Amino acid sequence: MREKTPRVVITFHTTAEAMATEKLCQSKALDGRLISAPRALSADCGIAWSAPLALRQALQIALGESGIEYEGIYELLL
Repeated sequence: MREKTPRVVITFHTTAEAMATEKLCQSKALDGRLISAPRALSADCGIAWSAPLALRQALQIALGESGIEYEGIYELLL
């Protein structure tokens, strides 16, 4: 069984916002990936961005600068 690690999880209202986040993070070399939204969270589109916890602030800044709207940012063991 894989050991769970702390991750930052960002949920979105739309799939387009989730896809835009993936493209943004790839262009800025921010580690992470799209995942199905964890059951513990509610996401309108059912997709979330998961990244190392250390990138939380960088992700918030990048999303703010790009104008991508998100539903919420959470810290979870995944």
